[in-house]
Amino acid sequence: MPDRSKRSAPAALLGDALSAAVGAALLLDDELRVELATPEAEELLGFEIPLGASAPKLLCGNSAKRPVAEALAEGRAVQALIPRPARGGGDRMLKVRSLPLGRRGKKTGWLLLLDDAGPHAAGPVLFHGMWTRSPAMERVFRIIERVAPDDVTVLVRGETGTGKELVAQAIHALSARARGPFRALNCAALPANLLESELFGHARGAFTGAVRDTPGHVQLAHKGTLFLDEVAELPLELQAKLLRVLESRSVIPVGAREPVPVDVRIVSATHRALRREVEAGRFRADLMYRLRVIPIFLPALRERRDDIALLCEKFIDAANPTARRRIDRVSPSALSVLERYDWPGNVRELRNVLAYAYAIGDGSILQPNDLPPELLEPSLESSEAAIAGAPPVGEGLGPEAQRLLHVLERTNGNRTRAAQILGMNRVTLWRHLKALGLLEQR
Repeated sequence: MPDRSKRSAPAALLGDALSAAVGAALLLDDELRVELATPEAEELLGFEIPLGASAPKLLCGNSAKRPVAEALAEGRAVQALIPRPARGGGDRMLKVRSLPLGRRGKKTGWLLLLDDAGPHAAGPVLFHGMWTRSPAMERVFRIIERVAPDDVTVLVRGETGTGKELVAQAIHALSARARGPFRALNCAALPANLLESELFGHARGAFTGAVRDTPGHVQLAHKGTLFLDEVAELPLELQAKLLRVLESRSVIPVGAREPVPVDVRIVSATHRALRREVEAGRFRADLMYRLRVIPIFLPALRERRDDIALLCEKFIDAANPTARRRIDRVSPSALSVLERYDWPGNVRELRNVLAYAYAIGDGSILQPNDLPPELLEPSLESSEAAIAGAPPVGEGLGPEAQRLLHVLERTNGNRTRAAQILGMNRVTLWRHLKALGLLEQR
């Protein structure tokens, strides 16, 4: 280790402050050279860090995969797991998070925060607000890191509540557009006439009440990213208008005549297969090909059951400081119930279930009785059907239809409660049921 007594007083004071505040850290100049390294960083890396050394070379060496080096060289913030570059090798991983430094809009350097991530492929991983220990989710994270800088359109496929907007936010944060705006719009949440104005904006006098020119989400996302959730719900006439935006890089607000140039990246999401929507005549094939340049598939929570205990721990840690009740741990019997459940509403439903437990239960241990009834008691009608040898609910229908019917069955047809479980509003659930031809079954 270098003799820190020879450093100048301000540098020594800064180093002590970084050590006290963040532990293992590297301070880089705008050319990515090490200006300061805390003792914790040198202890973590296992060697002395020379001042002036290139941080990308220091951390990534000659490795073929260089997420930290590539991101810093392109001026992008990054959060990544890399093999620990300790002398003598080893199989431990290093978590690296970069924070840009600057003033008055001018970048002056970087602060790199370092942490031991444990053995390779072991332990939980945090990636832009998403926790996992699932190899399937880690593959998704690697895809996001690779496609984020390329400025192509991305389509995120996944069930309701799997975290599609978090994926879109991660793509934005890791892209060259990170300093620009991030706008999100749920295409299933508004009727077509309001959706058109929200998405494309409107000119003064376009309709009653339009007293001024109002930009839509496309214009508000200029130089940034626009996230369109439930894009399969977009009416056909608005699909044509969105296609023109993608092709011409301009938007014509409702009631306007002149196009407005826009520079926006589109990330969209849906729980449906767009190819099937195209075959059914509900979605334009040309728009599908423009939106689906890079598809990313998110696994459902029931496909990553090892994450349930981890997510419970993280949600509880976040809720304890402000909740009426403090939960210190989940009992083994309650965890068994949680891990057996199918989670049709995925991660969002798990968060809602824990909110229910905080409100209903008491004591520092979460017990099975703190959980909602649908987790503890199978549907009486489903049980009777099974005894009688009847086919399960929704047999012969597609997976999405089966999922909706399954939730409605457990809530005895209560659409409000079913919508809460699925993480959507009641109107959106009604639209899904109508599109799938299930209204007559309820």
